[in-house]
Amino acid sequence: MTTPPNPFANVPPPAPLRVVVADDNPVVRAGLTALLTGREDITVVAEAADGREAYEATRTHRPDVVLLDVRMPGVDGISALPHLVGIAPVVMLTYSGESEIVQEALRRGAGGYLVHGEFTADQLVSAIRDIEQGRPHFTPTAAGALLSQLRQDPRPAATLPEGLGSASTTSGSATGISAPHISTSPTSAENLSQLQSNVALSSGWTGGRPAAPDRSGYQLSTREAEIMDLIASGMTNQQIAATCFISEKTVKNHINRIFAKLHSTSRSEAAAKWLGTAPGSGRGMR
Repeated sequence: MTTPPNPFANVPPPAPLRVVVADDNPVVRAGLTALLTGREDITVVAEAADGREAYEATRTHRPDVVLLDVRMPGVDGISALPHLVGIAPVVMLTYSGESEIVQEALRRGAGGYLVHGEFTADQLVSAIRDIEQGRPHFTPTAAGALLSQLRQDPRPAATLPEGLGSASTTSGSATGISAPHISTSPTSAENLSQLQSNVALSSGWTGGRPAAPDRSGYQLSTREAEIMDLIASGMTNQQIAATCFISEKTVKNHINRIFAKLHSTSRSEAAAKWLGTAPGSGRGMR
């Protein structure tokens, strides 16, 4: 029996997604570029070290997606964002997970928000595809920041359509459902204030423009700091080795020393301390 010809045999595969990577850290830029260039369906068309370069690269190359850092010298990512979104979809890819920054980035047009250390290489690729298709994508810290902001929004609740949300407003209603009690006691307010203070401290917030975590207490060498940046971005040992042009064995040796200095037993624990999101790690000290 003759097998019928495949009608799709000569259909060319879709063109790879074209991406611009904007980050002021050359190690992070190189790592992201190496990671994405290894994919058949994604190609990095340009890199940028600040918002101005990101705009020029985006205007020149017309990419499908822009990966944009928040804190960069000169023109930062938040300032450049409104000028970029008119050209290409933008996803924030950053260490900054503060609620105010997440909210402002989305208000200015970002299609997603990813915090380093909270995604794998495959998840990053999926996020890029989602953003290109107009589907928002957030890592847990960004999603939590949005939820926290929504719950603290002092504006009056929106008027719901008739018949929704009214069953619990009348005592003894046919449903027998009573309205939940929401505590507004001074103790609750103090706890919320303390929680906000703790979050601000752990993220390096000092008022005004957020500051990067102070990592001086860890005493990592320049190479160790570079590798820790790549670990926090979600890269594997193999990817780190390729990015830094060293062997995987050398990477493992560096990681062992890094874990010892950070008093960590896992990549996730080390990343949390390095990013300043672990309890008590906001100042880079145990």
